[in-house]
Amino acid sequence: LAERPERVYLEFDQDRLNNLGLSAEEVLQAIEANNRLEPLGFVDLAGPRVYVRSNIDLSDLERLASVPLRIGDQLITVSDLAEVRLRYEDPLNYIVRSSGEDAILLGVVMEAGENGLEFGERLSKFVSTEQARLPLGMSIQTLTNQAEAITQAVDLFQVKFLVALVVVMGVSILAIGLRAGLVVGIAIPVTLGLTFLLMKIAGINLDRITLGALIIALGLLVDDAIIAIEMMIVKMESGWDRVRAASHAWSVTAAPMLSGTLVTVAGFVPIGFAQSGVGEYTGNIFWVLAFALLISWGVAVTFTPYLGVKLLPDYIGHTGQDLYQSAFYQRLREVIAACVRYRKTVVFLTVGLLALSAFGMATQVQKQFFPSSDRPEVLISVYAPQGSAIATTDQSVRRLEAILMDMPEVKSLSAHIGAGAPRFFVSANPEQPDPAFAKLIAIGQDVEGRDHIISKLEAKIAAGEFPEARVRVTRLLYGPPVAWPVSFRVLGPEPDQLREIAHQIRTLMTGHPNIVMPHLEWDERVPTLYLELDPENLGWMGLTPAEVARQLQFQLRGVAVTELRQGIRSVQLVARNARGEIMMPEDLEIKTRDGRKLSVKQLGQWQVRYEEPVIKRYNRAPFLAVQADVEGAQPPDVTKEIWSTMAGLRERLPDGYRIEIGGTVEQSAKANASIQTLQPVMLALMLIFIMLQMRSFIGTLTVLATAPLGLIGAVLALLLFNQPFGFTALLGLIGLGGILMRNTMILTQQVQDNFTTGMAAREAVVEAAVQRARPVVLTALAAVLAFVPLTFDLFWGPLAYVLIGGVAVGTLITLLFVPALYALWFRLEQK
Repeated sequence: LAERPERVYLEFDQDRLNNLGLSAEEVLQAIEANNRLEPLGFVDLAGPRVYVRSNIDLSDLERLASVPLRIGDQLITVSDLAEVRLRYEDPLNYIVRSSGEDAILLGVVMEAGENGLEFGERLSKFVSTEQARLPLGMSIQTLTNQAEAITQAVDLFQVKFLVALVVVMGVSILAIGLRAGLVVGIAIPVTLGLTFLLMKIAGINLDRITLGALIIALGLLVDDAIIAIEMMIVKMESGWDRVRAASHAWSVTAAPMLSGTLVTVAGFVPIGFAQSGVGEYTGNIFWVLAFALLISWGVAVTFTPYLGVKLLPDYIGHTGQDLYQSAFYQRLREVIAACVRYRKTVVFLTVGLLALSAFGMATQVQKQFFPSSDRPEVLISVYAPQGSAIATTDQSVRRLEAILMDMPEVKSLSAHIGAGAPRFFVSANPEQPDPAFAKLIAIGQDVEGRDHIISKLEAKIAAGEFPEARVRVTRLLYGPPVAWPVSFRVLGPEPDQLREIAHQIRTLMTGHPNIVMPHLEWDERVPTLYLELDPENLGWMGLTPAEVARQLQFQLRGVAVTELRQGIRSVQLVARNARGEIMMPEDLEIKTRDGRKLSVKQLGQWQVRYEEPVIKRYNRAPFLAVQADVEGAQPPDVTKEIWSTMAGLRERLPDGYRIEIGGTVEQSAKANASIQTLQPVMLALMLIFIMLQMRSFIGTLTVLATAPLGLIGAVLALLLFNQPFGFTALLGLIGLGGILMRNTMILTQQVQDNFTTGMAAREAVVEAAVQRARPVVLTALAAVLAFVPLTFDLFWGPLAYVLIGGVAVGTLITLLFVPALYALWFRLEQK
């Protein structure tokens, strides 16, 4: 990338051509005729066929310079008329510099199925070897290294995994003893190991998304092992032997845990099969969670009871009569009984809290599509005025380079002038070629250094150090690419009307305190010299518009003639005026076929016109986007506020014109639409799994009623810790619904078991909640503490807060609300 192509320039002296009565067109025709490849035929001999070849092609500068031209009785060569020079393309269309030095980019892409870490090691060795072979003054610099990002992500996962494992084992050991804690702890690496095996078979690699999914699964899969081992302990404390207790754990927990697991997995079906950019980006979350949770269930109902038989201690002296008769359980029983007694009040208050939480989610919680990344890159975009030459854009870039290279926080710097940088991050879309655009990528020493670079640059921009261009400083973003976070499209047939409406929108956006750098995507018109040719004059002179265009192109910028073939490469031949001869419109001349010279003014009139630099279309309709950055708020919130302020403008729009929302709001809507398309499938699967387990219409409704209640704790956590609700938080909310429904199914299964022992209906409900209190609290505590390390992650932080708040409140919902709802559904006696 950014390789400077070689060109052979024929630089003609116009005066010399005029003195000899030649036109450039005649010279170019002679060159083309001498370089045209034509077949010479072949001869069939008695044996082989022999092809005839000749040296008719031009392969070097000497042969080009010696191409003959006949003028009367004289024979001259091209070198008598023009300077033949081998140079790099001038002017360049794309310039790349690294740390201020001219550079060529080498983009290295790993083949599918390869290991990123091993690939990075091999590439580093190759670079080291090639570095020693380079000529003096040349070097190879690594601008971005995916292997480093992979290493950091894997190391982070390992740390968080170990922390979560220690937390889960610690909670288990403190609550149910050392050996029981070890059983739970052993189940986790077994589950993850089998999950890795299935990922390998399915061709799913470890990346940020799959690592995050594994961390999510880590907080969920501990539930199964704790529930199974706790059930064994309860029965062994009641006097049962190990084998009988293990069998009972299977018979009581296997079916509801499987149903709950399938319900949780079904909640992620829309993510796994969404036909959108978000589905492509995060689709593997479904598969990784499905593998992990189903394997976790299998381990919990088979391997965990086996370990329990082998490792759990003997519980001697327990008769089962005093197990739930402690002071704690007595107080808990009283609270649950009160909830059953005042069931309508409890249900009404819970529904009220749910409605209040939904209102808070809609109005108070910040909205977000995907967060900024924690990578050290700083992106600096330079937008020179439309129509600017690449040399003009480069002047601003060089000033920025000087500022950045003086910053100690900058580790490396690359500049890309005339087009965007190649894709090095999934959401970094390369910008289209444009001589008025440039992109700089500064890599900080660390994330803190990155933020210092941004603050320093923004201060200089705010101080007006770059009045000649619009300079934008941003971070990398996770998720599907979004060019500008706030964007509005004005659609309609006429560019002038589009611009007028767009300027009104920009005025409204300028008045918003959180809007930064509002602008029109294509704003200022560019001047053009328009030659209005007179067809009648052209006809009298024996000229065509194509001939005029070719002669003007030769005099102004140069015209491509042919190619010199050199081995496997070809070099373009460009004919132009001698270097330094700047032709003005009034100096341009056109030569007719009979040798007469004409001023261009004899063929038409010059006019200065202003035209649109670019016209973009959206669904075939011309549109002009008004775009901006956001500071101090979330883009969806700002977009919503601006959209409401332009209500009057939308009502006054002329016929055929409309305004649409773009940016992150549009991308989020597309993502949600792709997910909502599959929600009927998700709900159908959930209903099937729940009904197969509950075998009761009312029981199914009871389970489904608990799914949205996690919103209460989720909203509370997001507001307390000032976290936005985005796509990752939505994933947490889906997983939370599965957790609550699974707990509800296990609780209702316990109620049914109590019925079979002869308990009265009301007593069966209360005792079921008491009996499930310890495993529910244990799993909740383990999950909450396991998710704490995730709160420090920029990408997965909102998800962690949703799960922490939702699981904590969900524990109370399971123990207090579900018995009340169950009693209300089944109309149990209040006393």
